[in-house]
Amino acid sequence: MRPNVSQNSNRDTTLVPDNGSNLVHCRASETSEYSASKDSNRDNHDTSQYLSPLFTSTADLQLRFLCPSDLDQVKDLCKEWFPIQYPEAWYRDITSDPRFYSLAAVYQSKLVGLLIAEVKQSNAINKEDKGILDGRMYSNCTVGYILSLGVCSSFRRQGVASLLLDSFLNHVTQSENQICKAIYLHVLTMNSAAIRFYEKHYFRLHSFLPYYYSVDGKCKDGFTYVLYINGGHPPWGLLYPFLKKILKYRDIH
Repeated sequence: MRPNVSQNSNRDTTLVPDNGSNLVHCRASETSEYSASKDSNRDNHDTSQYLSPLFTSTADLQLRFLCPSDLDQVKDLCKEWFPIQYPEAWYRDITSDPRFYSLAAVYQSKLVGLLIAEVKQSNAINKEDKGILDGRMYSNCTVGYILSLGVCSSFRRQGVASLLLDSFLNHVTQSENQICKAIYLHVLTMNSAAIRFYEKHYFRLHSFLPYYYSVDGKCKDGFTYVLYINGGHPPWGLLYPFLKKILKYRDIH
């Protein structure tokens, strides 16, 4: 069941402005029915219909979960933002299936930003990402996977993406979700704006994925980025004592 989301976004007072570019970075889903759909960082056209000189901060936004009546608007945004065609079932699922954390930033009744994520059992991680957690955690923990994150062009560089991401991170770090040990995502190696954004939010590079994406019929490389939460950590290794100090410093600051 989805958690409640505050309708007024000014509950977040320490947001960092995002880095502007549309943050298109990951496959439509890891589940088999969507496995053919992958995003890229293609530039978007300007969305003048969403431009409003009255928007000055994220305090002017509302956050809410998607619902079936949003399907057409979500479809229009995804077609504008992402250079792929999602299957119709994907749109139905993200606007109605509670297993997806499908959060929208709303300004004057218009959707201006979306974050689509999923929390699932760690043993459901795809083969290429199996190494993000210590193997001893696989049988009894969950992980969060960020499928898509996008913001309308006229609302970028104003903290909207950070607001959406922070809401999801707040959810997976609540006391009832302590079994969630990591959040991960995929990003094109050329998508420098998205990479800067996630690194600013403490996500770290985990692996290189050669020829992971197909964009306009061409193979493109990707990265897996991971944020460890709730005591989660990568597999033990020679560098872990140093990593542990970094994680401890991050948690303190």
